[in-house]
Amino acid sequence: MRRTLTVLAVLALAASLAAAGSEAAGQAAAAPKSGAKPAPKPPTTRNMSLLCWQEFGELVPASIDTVLVPFGSLEPHGVIPNGTDSLAPVAMAQDVAERVNALVAPVLNYGVTEAMKAYPGAVSVPAETYGPFAESVLDNLALQGFKNLIVLNGHGGNTTALNGAVTRVANARRVRILVINWWTLADDITKSVFKQNGGHAGNNETAYVQAFLPQHVHPERYKPEMASPNPPPGAYLTVPAESTILLYEKGQGYPTFDEAQAKEYFRRVNDRVAELVLETIAKWDLAGVYK
Repeated sequence: MRRTLTVLAVLALAASLAAAGSEAAGQAAAAPKSGAKPAPKPPTTRNMSLLCWQEFGELVPASIDTVLVPFGSLEPHGVIPNGTDSLAPVAMAQDVAERVNALVAPVLNYGVTEAMKAYPGAVSVPAETYGPFAESVLDNLALQGFKNLIVLNGHGGNTTALNGAVTRVANARRVRILVINWWTLADDITKSVFKQNGGHAGNNETAYVQAFLPQHVHPERYKPEMASPNPPPGAYLTVPAESTILLYEKGQGYPTFDEAQAKEYFRRVNDRVAELVLETIAKWDLAGVYK
């Protein structure tokens, strides 16, 4: 009897030791390895202006090194908001930010729009003022640790000043900058969705804004005679612009106010922008540029 109890005690002790060893092994496996970095926390928001400075410091550049920077203007756009050139790139940035693992910088709402400043509500910044200011904004974003600066430009009048500013910042700060003029990038999408060309405040811009801000699109105020075709290059110039809807081609680009087209256009344009951002960063990385 005593021998049986002894054997049982030994077996129980062995089982207890085995269980303890198994639990310890499980705990060791679950515990992070010495020196291993904890997984980064996802950002509480993608909007830079809503982050506190501590969270920003934890995120940039350790887990996020790309920033989307919207640039716009305040000028007339047919029967859609005067702020369309700012509202569109902001909506674009917010839609693609998570897909490209980026933060969204506050928009620069004012731009160079001398040809439209005579219309109610328009505000134009001289190019000689706008360029250095844009350059300072981008320069400071580079100093904050961003490696990829993606400029989402919503206004053609900004393009020359922006191109000069980004070139200087990229070379001086050794960062990578991509400037996207979305309406040109989406030219083939415009022709695919609407079966014709677009225009300033035409089918393309009107549809894009209608997709996310339909309550501020006013088809009841629209008349086709509000639109004018852009002149052939070098043919003539009007200051102020003769219309607030400027068609890229005569007879094409009139707003449609079609909800289904608006939703399709918004989705396809944003997909194209996200694709370009990811492809460009991948190519920079492959080439080892400023890594």
